[in-house]
Amino acid sequence: MKLVWALVQPSRLEEVKDALADAGVEGMTVWRAEGFGEQKGHTEIYRGAPYRIEFLPRVAVMVVASDERAERVVEAIRKGAHTGRVGDGKIFVLPVEDAVRIRTGDHGAQAV
Repeated sequence: MKLVWALVQPSRLEEVKDALADAGVEGMTVWRAEGFGEQKGHTEIYRGAPYRIEFLPRVAVMVVASDERAERVVEAIRKGAHTGRVGDGKIFVLPVEDAVRIRTGDHGAQAV
């Protein structure tokens, strides 16, 4: 199994969700996050005074998938999050040793 963990722009969350649904993903976890990458934030003007925004809003999306489906999940997130501009996000793929469904005690792929 693989953990596909992505950081995307909040404005692209619906597109990512729809792309994952089209790819057959039945569940995901999403939470709000803040951070910066290559762009290192930006400067805005508030009441005539400039101030620096270093941490930009992002959405973290987490999906656990079988080894066979992981690449399809990655491609769905990439397509849904893509705008072609700096700050589109990142996708990380990590191995998952085991998963346990608390309600039934199922292990491995049956728990996902």
